[in-house]
Amino acid sequence: MADLFDSPTPETSGPAPAAQGPRPLADRLRPRSLAEVIGQEKVLSHEGPLGAMLASGSLSSLILWGPPGVGKTTIARLLAQETDLTFVQISAIFTGVPDLRKVFEAARLRRQNGQGTLLFVDEIHRFNKAQQDSFLPHMEDGTILLVGATTENPSFELNAAVMSRAQVIVLERLTPTDLERMVQRAEKELGRALPLDGTAREALVDMADGDGRALLNLVEQIAAWKVAKPLTQEQLAQRLMRRAAKYDKSG
Repeated sequence: MADLFDSPTPETSGPAPAAQGPRPLADRLRPRSLAEVIGQEKVLSHEGPLGAMLASGSLSSLILWGPPGVGKTTIARLLAQETDLTFVQISAIFTGVPDLRKVFEAARLRRQNGQGTLLFVDEIHRFNKAQQDSFLPHMEDGTILLVGATTENPSFELNAAVMSRAQVIVLERLTPTDLERMVQRAEKELGRALPLDGTAREALVDMADGDGRALLNLVEQIAAWKVAKPLTQEQLAQRLMRRAAKYDKSG
């Protein structure tokens, strides 16, 4: 699954192609720096693990563990930007062994030319043991800096060898305050307030269930509505289906 503000691409190593048609709200609101990321101050502040790594110039391989829509892909992309590494993104769902070989070979060639690679692996827990093991030599010799993303507990899902070479960073579900900040940012981008009264606005934040990407999708829907006056909570509920709560394997 792609992460907050981002859409999945097999590799990103240069300027994005020209936009075709209107850009989705989530794309337009994609943070341009780590300081703009909402809700993960504990890990991104100067006292946090990622902030400390960047300040010391010693970014290591990472496993970003957290629920959907909290910024895993965005943070990985911005870490590459901060450290002047080429950002390459793959998904464990769609990437096989031949694809991995191509990614590693491209990273090796970049390294020979003096350019490092941050390899972002979405859903890394879906790779089997042999596939996970294939990362190890390239991590050890510096060909890649691995940043894996997972919604599952990495202690149970990832090989011990990978875990020993990467630091686990726990990203938290976005709070109602975080989500309200995101709504305000969206309204600024749209140039108008959402047509909701106070209770409906609170209900909107509740519907997002801590998922920033889901919130922005809902905001984009609501912003397109033509209404004579702000909607109430009941009217909002009629127009939108409440998102089902997400549970882990233990419920």
